[in-house]
Amino acid sequence: MVGWLFTQSANPVMLRLEGDGMARKAIRTERLIAVLGIVVLVLGVVAVWVATRGTGPGFVQEPAAKRVLRQAREQLGRGAEVQMIEPGRGRVVCGYVAAKRRGEAVGFISRPNRMLLSQDPLKREFRAMIGADCPGFPEPPAMPAVP
Repeated sequence: MVGWLFTQSANPVMLRLEGDGMARKAIRTERLIAVLGIVVLVLGVVAVWVATRGTGPGFVQEPAAKRVLRQAREQLGRGAEVQMIEPGRGRVVCGYVAAKRRGEAVGFISRPNRMLLSQDPLKREFRAMIGADCPGFPEPPAMPAVP
């Protein structure tokens, strides 16, 4: 078999290869594909195992109280205060938050990825979610009148 070898000069150099170079190369490529396939399968099994254990990175669930406080501070500001939390269905929690310490209570429904406040423009959606996820949701606590 004859092959070409290009060097830094403009003239190619002709080399003679012994044996059938294509067959050897095909076997190596097939072996490489098989080895890489096995590596991918092993990595997939390890990833599924870590995911099902629930202790891998990124799989830790944030406690409801911390989640509500974080969401309230994102929406109402750093001074937001959680006044009451009541568990709902699944990972949903309902309750009351205030924009500042001892401020006026605002109802909320918190899901892991979203917090909806009773003062939001989506009042009908808020009432529907409260009815579905927190059926025993109490009325807001009475605020004492400040003279």
